[in-house]
Amino acid sequence: MGFKSALAKPFAKYIARRIDRWSARAAAEQERVFQQLIKNGRRTVFGREHHFDSITTYQDFKAAVPIRDYEQIKPYIERIQAGERNVLWPGRPRYFAKTSGTTSGVKYIPLTTQSLPNHFGTARNALFNYYARTGRGEWLDGKMIFLSGSPTLDYVGGIPTGRLSGIVNHLVPAWLRANQMPSFEVNCIEDWEEKLEKIVSETLREDMRLISGIPPWVQMYYERLIARSGKNSVREIFPNFSMFVYGGVNFEPYRAKLEALTGAAVESLETYPASEGFIAFQDRPGEPGLLLNVASGIFFEFVPAAEILNHNPTRLSISEVETGVNYALIINNNAGLWGYNIGDTVEFLSTHPPRIVVTGRVKHFISAFGEHVIGKEVEEAMLRVAGERGIVEFTVAPQVSPPEGGLPYHEWWVEFDETPADLDSFAAALDAEMTRQNIYYHDLITGGILRPLVIRPLPRDAFRNYMKSLGKLGGQNKVPRLSDDRKIADALAAFPSQQI
Repeated sequence: MGFKSALAKPFAKYIARRIDRWSARAAAEQERVFQQLIKNGRRTVFGREHHFDSITTYQDFKAAVPIRDYEQIKPYIERIQAGERNVLWPGRPRYFAKTSGTTSGVKYIPLTTQSLPNHFGTARNALFNYYARTGRGEWLDGKMIFLSGSPTLDYVGGIPTGRLSGIVNHLVPAWLRANQMPSFEVNCIEDWEEKLEKIVSETLREDMRLISGIPPWVQMYYERLIARSGKNSVREIFPNFSMFVYGGVNFEPYRAKLEALTGAAVESLETYPASEGFIAFQDRPGEPGLLLNVASGIFFEFVPAAEILNHNPTRLSISEVETGVNYALIINNNAGLWGYNIGDTVEFLSTHPPRIVVTGRVKHFISAFGEHVIGKEVEEAMLRVAGERGIVEFTVAPQVSPPEGGLPYHEWWVEFDETPADLDSFAAALDAEMTRQNIYYHDLITGGILRPLVIRPLPRDAFRNYMKSLGKLGGQNKVPRLSDDRKIADALAAFPSQQI
């Protein structure tokens, strides 16, 4: 055991005990957070407009504060950018996290002095909790790399503004900064491919022990490392590599390929960070589900996903949710987001303590024929059928008016690492799995409304080139698993189909 891991061990155990305490009393913690938020919110423009002085219960809050998306909160953000104080939260935000929206263009999410510990503190707690549960903290004694966005900040309305992952780089404590890679100068490079080459150069001969990032971009890093070094695996390059931290996408579709590149299975830790808050993290290593972060400045609400577009949907607190239901996630936080629909959907695996899985995005579904297929279903179907065969990336779209004629169908655009010898049999098995996953899809297939799904195999690097064409290569960007329109599918159609 190295010096840093030995020094951190008592603190790791302390963090794990705290997590056990608040997770065992999630409803009470949420009520405490709720009352604190309302108390502070009374001192704001938003609080006055929504009569926070009269709010004492969650029922009062639901009656006073509607669910809203970014477009509806944007006028308040613009008032902050114009220099006004006490708009959504007392004072002014410390930062704006800049992120892209599908309909709103660029979004500016406020981060306040009170909300920043939620972001960095939760990431730290998740790692130390892992150490306490497993006894494995050797990653503290070597180098760590965080494949993130640039830490370069601009100013919007006098407020430092940048990507969340870049802002977090400015909050890394001194004791960790010495272990952190890449260098600040390299991290500031905007072009992902140039940045990746420099990262490989900086890390190739270091004692890398922890690697963190979104799986498809970590895969690119692994491939470049192996190509540059002439070695056969990442473990040959970094023999002490012992921890992979990821979030933002489901790891399972990438697992087989990443483990092949690594040369062995590596311990992993799943997290659920977002610009709006650090939502959840894996508290039990090796077990499914992420512990909802109920004691860190966020009051959560849950709307049955089928109702999210209703004028007056059902809104539930943590004490009212059930397992096995797909919910749209609504947050209220100490950065001044109120009744805010972040666009994600989740499902509870357990309620005591509250553990969730991310099932997809509110806007990422297919329901061209009333089937309402979600991301979780297409991922689980692909995983069951593909098995150990490498799937680099895939996305699904409806084909409502097939150019070849005949019945409509779901079109799966897939980049295989190893294309099936019998693609028709693979497609049939995948379609059978989808009929098992989704009863509405089953009825449409058996009722002759849809024909079975069609697979369009894509050439190597098709998805990377697609993301590059959008200026979204690397960082925290990811390909939607499915969509109710054909924007992505039509763009991918420009790439020649893989010859099989």
